[in-house]
Amino acid sequence: MSLYLKDAHSAAALELVASHPRLWVTPLHIAECFHAFAQQVFLGRVPASVAEELYDQLSRDRAQDVWLESPIPERAFERSAELARRYGPRLGVRTLDSLHVACALELKAERFWTFDERQAKLAKAEGLKTH
Repeated sequence: MSLYLKDAHSAAALELVASHPRLWVTPLHIAECFHAFAQQVFLGRVPASVAEELYDQLSRDRAQDVWLESPIPERAFERSAELARRYGPRLGVRTLDSLHVACALELKAERFWTFDERQAKLAKAEGLKTH
């Protein structure tokens, strides 16, 4: 979301993407972005018309292959459950936290970029490099 709507993390997100222009995006990422845009409208931070522009921009970027799209890996939910069992009691990870990390692991990612502390801790615990 930080790439599409200016927030506290936008500058860092732009810097990260500039260093690695082709990044994996799964349907989970798309859903998360759309929810984040809608949440900004709900909270009164942006008007609905801005959110519509953001939905359209993300859709255009997808159509132009800006992102390296991948389906959610077949074993992602199973891996997410394993991560919850191993790390949930210690790190307090939520389902979406472990699912994001599980997707990265199943896609054989080396790096995991997030501004979410729980996701970052889990990714590090699994040996992924975080920003």
